Amino acid sequence: MTAPHTTTPTPQDRQDIADLMTGWIHRDLGQWDRLRELFHADARIEITWFEGPAHEFVDASARMGGSDFRTKHLITAPVVAFAADGARAVAETNAVIVGENTRLGLGCTGHNRFIDRLERRDGVWRILDRKSVYDFASFTFPAGVVAIDQETLAAHPREYGALAYLLDKSGFPVRRVFATRGDDLEREIKRSAFAWLDGQDGQDGRDGQDARGGQDARGGQDGRDGRGDA
Repeated sequence: MTAPHTTTPTPQDRQDIADLMTGWIHRDLGQWDRLRELFHADARIEITWFEGPAHEFVDASARMGGSDFRTKHLITAPVVAFAADGARAVAETNAVIVGENTRLGLGCTGHNRFIDRLERRDGVWRILDRKSVYDFASFTFPAGVVAIDQETLAAHPREYGALAYLLDKSGFPVRRVFATRGDDLEREIKRSAFAWLDGQDGQDGRDGQDARGGQDARGGQDGRDGRGDA
């Protein structure tokens, strides 16, 4: 039986949310059912290579796990703001993405921040909406320096260019411009998230079509729609 919950956040609330953030390790370990448990059934996610329902993201991640591209994520403790009703929260979490394409002999390190909307339903916190803001990225060369296609690299903002390049070359194209540190897209993501937290708009936690004016894009290998890592 779940104990009655007050509107004042408890240490357990904060720990449960922190556990959701560090639960991203299940993605790195290929524990797909446990990754799925981090999200509500109606959750959405928007990151470089995938935009759409979170349950489809898990399936697409499993497919990426079988490709030449592999990733690892280092996650820090989140900064969390709670709604007055104690049942909703917005978290901002620093992360480091380490990626490598074993076939290309090329890797990258990217720094980003996840902006998450979370809800406690039936006493359980889960992610309702996840977006990412990209701070900076660089290439790594696990087996020695390899040539970089400068035209492909220049198609993306510098803040995540190395990551997008590796995704593109691995068959997981980055289809639009994403938020970078201090830009208008970051400001809109945060404005919308905190308006949702205050109950002012975006009641379902999902913007659908936000400041970029774009539609859903499902990540996929070799240009295929991702019904079917970063």
